[in-house]
Amino acid sequence: MTDFILPHNATSDLQATQRLGSPIHTERHLNIICVGAGASGLLMAYKLQKHFQNFTLTVYEKNPEVSGTWFENRYPGCACDVPAHNYTWSFEPKLDWSGVYASSREIFAYFDSFAEKYHLKRYIKTEHQVTGARWDAARDGYEVEIRALQTGQVLTRHCDILINASGILNNWRWPAIPGLDQYKGKLLHTANWDDSVDLTGKHVGLIGNGSSGIQVLPTIQPIKSHVTTFIREPTWVSPVQGLEQHIYTEEERWDFARKPEVLTEYRKSIERGLNGQFGIFLKNSKPNNDTREYFLSQMRDKLQNKYLEDRLIPNWSVGCRRLTPGVGYLESLGKDNVTVVYGEITSVTERGCVSDNGNEYPVDILICATGFDTTFKPRFPLIGPAGTNLQDQWKDEAQSYLGMAAAGFPNYMIFLGPNSPIGNGPVLSAIEAQADYMLKMIDRYQTHNIRSFAPTQDAISDFIAHKDEFMTKSVWADPCRSWYKNRPDGPVTALWPGSTLHYIEALMELRMEDWDVKYSKNRFAWLGNGYSQTELDPTADWAYYIRDKDDDGPLCRAGKRKLLTKSGTVTATAGVDFTGKKAEAPVIERANL
Repeated sequence: MTDFILPHNATSDLQATQRLGSPIHTERHLNIICVGAGASGLLMAYKLQKHFQNFTLTVYEKNPEVSGTWFENRYPGCACDVPAHNYTWSFEPKLDWSGVYASSREIFAYFDSFAEKYHLKRYIKTEHQVTGARWDAARDGYEVEIRALQTGQVLTRHCDILINASGILNNWRWPAIPGLDQYKGKLLHTANWDDSVDLTGKHVGLIGNGSSGIQVLPTIQPIKSHVTTFIREPTWVSPVQGLEQHIYTEEERWDFARKPEVLTEYRKSIERGLNGQFGIFLKNSKPNNDTREYFLSQMRDKLQNKYLEDRLIPNWSVGCRRLTPGVGYLESLGKDNVTVVYGEITSVTERGCVSDNGNEYPVDILICATGFDTTFKPRFPLIGPAGTNLQDQWKDEAQSYLGMAAAGFPNYMIFLGPNSPIGNGPVLSAIEAQADYMLKMIDRYQTHNIRSFAPTQDAISDFIAHKDEFMTKSVWADPCRSWYKNRPDGPVTALWPGSTLHYIEALMELRMEDWDVKYSKNRFAWLGNGYSQTELDPTADWAYYIRDKDDDGPLCRAGKRKLLTKSGTVTATAGVDFTGKKAEAPVIERANL
């Protein structure tokens, strides 16, 4: 850790003076601004409220409701590709999910009720969009510009710490196809859905075979006169055995609601299965090879069409693009009212799409399932102390510290930043680990006389070098076109170099040696006036360390981990499927370590 004593300013002098007159570790007031009230922003509000005092928090959300992407995405068939009982916070199960894969509306209701239950909406200003932030050296914080979307009024607010929880799959975009603005029919994007549009009996065009397109097609196919789906590249699509959609019976839901141990074990069995799949993403591993053979067999069985098999089954590794349980998708491609057009769309006309085969395909409604801007650049100008805009710094390649912070941008932390485990395993577990890490850093900032903290460039450079070396052994380095990287042969910017469990363990403790910390005056001012916090509490035991036996917890990392993970309490298994039974398919298998 590199420490510097900066020239005094009025704010620093005042803070240092206050600390010298107070007991050790006095908690100074914090002013925090969070961008976004999706899952990450709500979790930060919850944890700040639960664990901290003497703070002010404002969460600015551009939408009229909370839940982020789960409020925005309402297209037909929109659902999460993670089993619903494990798309919850670890500590906050939902007892009444309708099925294994929940709709976006159900997921929105979960996060909305979470916000209501814990009174989090008092921190949130909806329909307020952050449009810029600039470091203010005189006040050691950010001046944040916010636009009130209902009135157009521009506000400026100061914060000590700025947290970006705006998400990655949130900033949707139209495809860059010439003539798109010339189309005379109804144009829709899956992430900006118009509920008033009736698709019944229409000839619908569908662009894209990523996660959204895979969910849309089997939902709209039965009720449309015809669907023409435009696919430009292959992708691995197959429900993993044990992962098929299942609607819970009344008996199952009754057990979940009234027998907590049943639901907990069910959730654990799924989580163990998810965490047991990391070997899939390692090149030439047995889990990856077995999974490829299984997927290959499943896709051929479901397609039953040599033309589609040759074009839709990839030659790159399983997992290079995000795996999506394609419930009913492959079967839909063979229906009589579905036309598959393989190749690039060269232009859009007033009537429809022109493919690179030279043919025009007229449609009544054109749906773009074409994804999001996943470059990781902030959605607003973020200006650091040196006058650098992080949007420019990350223009070619986003490089973060462990997915959470950027060199040269103090007191700024990011949820699901570059190289977070968003495709490696359970993502909400990773978000919880990030929130805990941020709060440990915020606690240190609050109880020491720290002016600012930012990761060093050396630490980030070393992390990126390690990440790039690791990725050469992963399937993500294959030449597929994926939002995990900016180009097929480019560096993997989206994913963590390891499993989700690996990430959780990596974030358990602060590595202060990786941070550039600047103090207000003397770095030991936090020692204060010589009194402990214990002596302020007349109800505390002022001799708490006197005992009749040594009941301390482990001090070494290995001991702490074994205690935390309940080592020795679980029977080792090759894998479990999503009903909690032994997996029949080879895809959920512990890698050879």
